[in-house]
Amino acid sequence: MQLTGPEILNVMKKSNPKNPYKQPDIVIKPFFRNCLGSNSYDLHLAPIIKVYKCTVPAGMKIAIPYNPDKTATMRDWFESDVAYENYAKYPLAYDLSNPRYTLDSAVKKETVEYKLPETGAILNPRFGYLGSTIEYTETFNLFPYIDGKSSTGRNFISVHQTAGRGDDGFCGNWTLEILVTHPTIVYPGMRIGQIYYEQFVGDRKPYNENPASHYNNQQTATAAAPVPIDAQILQYLKQRDML
Repeated sequence: MQLTGPEILNVMKKSNPKNPYKQPDIVIKPFFRNCLGSNSYDLHLAPIIKVYKCTVPAGMKIAIPYNPDKTATMRDWFESDVAYENYAKYPLAYDLSNPRYTLDSAVKKETVEYKLPETGAILNPRFGYLGSTIEYTETFNLFPYIDGKSSTGRNFISVHQTAGRGDDGFCGNWTLEILVTHPTIVYPGMRIGQIYYEQFVGDRKPYNENPASHYNNQQTATAAAPVPIDAQILQYLKQRDML
């Protein structure tokens, strides 16, 4: 059962004695009343975005500061004329389907950081961006999840890659996995998504009490933790001659 906007506000106003901190089960900071919708709360894009360093071709920018008085060109994606000329001569070296830009899900990866100017920046469809919400949230005894706003969707901005579901007990800013279909201007502080809350049944297993949790109390865009390969799964596959 999904909470309505007015019920989200009611939960935020009342402390719950069953809450581990004896506080309301929903915390949203900062909170602006005009961002509360019919059954969700609007979330805003923080100024810092990141990409994985191993996916960035040498001499290439990850975003272009938006200038309304100047039409950007392909040259603007590059740090120098030499880098642009190299791209023109050897385009396959800059093709992100080139295996040299492989992401390994089992290892920790370095990121490159970019601060969005107030006037906005153009994102590149080649890159996957890690963004984060300005809002810090805490959720207990409820199931939180986020999704893009209809306006971001209609601009072909995707704000998560299957990772829009939160957990009972999650505390922190939300990391966004942003993809754009076209070169697209985004702005710091723009409404980028919405958070929803649902009730659930059954015994609780709060995220903040689970030793296997990776992302509790994250504050900025957070890179992926290494994805474990469970020994018991490998053994299972070997026993069945599947490896």
